[in-house]
Amino acid sequence: MAIHVVFVEPEIPPNTGNIARTCAATDSVLHLVKPLGFSIDDKALKRAGLDYWPFVKLEVHESLDDFMAKYGPSGENRTMYLATTKGKHRYTDVQYKDGDMLLFGKETAGLPRDFIAQHEEYAIIIPMSEDTRLRSFNLANSANIIL
Repeated sequence: MAIHVVFVEPEIPPNTGNIARTCAATDSVLHLVKPLGFSIDDKALKRAGLDYWPFVKLEVHESLDDFMAKYGPSGENRTMYLATTKGKHRYTDVQYKDGDMLLFGKETAGLPRDFIAQHEEYAIIIPMSEDTRLRSFNLANSANIIL
């Protein structure tokens, strides 16, 4: 089953490198949506991905609008799930299928609030402590947990 992992405006190279390794190992597709907080040639990104980069199915998109123009909203054959702390459904309550997409926002702000509001029926959450000092999981770890 090929799942698509979509990082929207990632900022920290090791997070992207780590999920690139996971995508290679799980035969998933990695999408990076610009602007990126680093160069794809960044040493930290390459180091985190080790020698897995030749096996990564990678697509780079100029913007979230460009990504949506290409892949469109959730439909019959594919669902786009938004991983967010604002989700109403637990990620474990979803029946994922081939071609589904998991969208994750940037480390400091997550996905745009208006984008989440437009697609809230597909917003999923990883349960965590209710301690308000704990805001979220690390981006790469979140993607690995759900994937």
